[in-house]
Amino acid sequence: MPTPARVPPAHPQVRLPGGEFLMGDSFGEGYPTDGEQPVHAVRVTPFAIDVTTVTVAMFRAFVDDTAYLTAAEREGSSAVFHLAVAAERADIIGNSPAAPWWLDVRGADWRHPLGPLSTAEPDHPAVHVAWDDAMAYCAWAGRRLPTEAEWEYAARGGLAGRRFAWGDELTPDGRWLCNIWQGAFPYANTGADGWLATAPVRTYPPNGHGLYEVAGNVWEWCADWFATDYYAHSPAADPKGPRSGERRVMRGGSYLCHHTYCHRYRVAARSANTPASSSGNCGFRTVAARGVTPGVRRTPCSR
Repeated sequence: MPTPARVPPAHPQVRLPGGEFLMGDSFGEGYPTDGEQPVHAVRVTPFAIDVTTVTVAMFRAFVDDTAYLTAAEREGSSAVFHLAVAAERADIIGNSPAAPWWLDVRGADWRHPLGPLSTAEPDHPAVHVAWDDAMAYCAWAGRRLPTEAEWEYAARGGLAGRRFAWGDELTPDGRWLCNIWQGAFPYANTGADGWLATAPVRTYPPNGHGLYEVAGNVWEWCADWFATDYYAHSPAADPKGPRSGERRVMRGGSYLCHHTYCHRYRVAARSANTPASSSGNCGFRTVAARGVTPGVRRTPCSR
């Protein structure tokens, strides 16, 4: 394993004080198989978390230092949304029977997020990153993935029991505060928020803890294995998820989420995927492995 290196200072973290919060869906809006209930009190110890998801520029530094190949690069293809594909027809291998708007595109990876005819922008989230790839990045950077409880605590931004990271209304004063689908999913996107696929990090206002894009844009991997019934018996202090499983937790939703199909940009929403899976709408942010790292700024206690 490469010697851990410091993540470039252009990718800062915020130090959160920890404390107790109510975790889970207070509105009864979650999908039953996602296991967002019961709402339960959770205590987390202080930790430092990235202000944004890991960007293409940050991920490139890791790859340049280690020559790492992601799962998508090793497999030779990855999943791209059908309206965003930038590839020759011959490079479209097939689609998902369960979700035909996902196309398996040869040459789609973190460098080419929409297919081989696209180029990743340095300030966009790194996508086509499997859970295993995110763990490799963390090992290099001296970081770790957040637990699911840490992620929700951070994403709530100090707001208790709210639907979204900013409150209960999706578009207060008519403003779009996250990058999600507008229109009739999956065939017509009005582009009301300005983006069909990923937006650059820091495009939307931060939450109360100073974290950007904790709703929409890209799904974010968490450390935990996923289980639908975990909330019914999870420990009250620093839960770390089941001891084993088949899928890892993802949080935050993505640019493809829509209330008619995937109402998972709510702060309590959960989803999961297998550790080797990659797609054009999934990335990650990291947590300091220990102590306060360089570039960290402190946030006031939760309100």
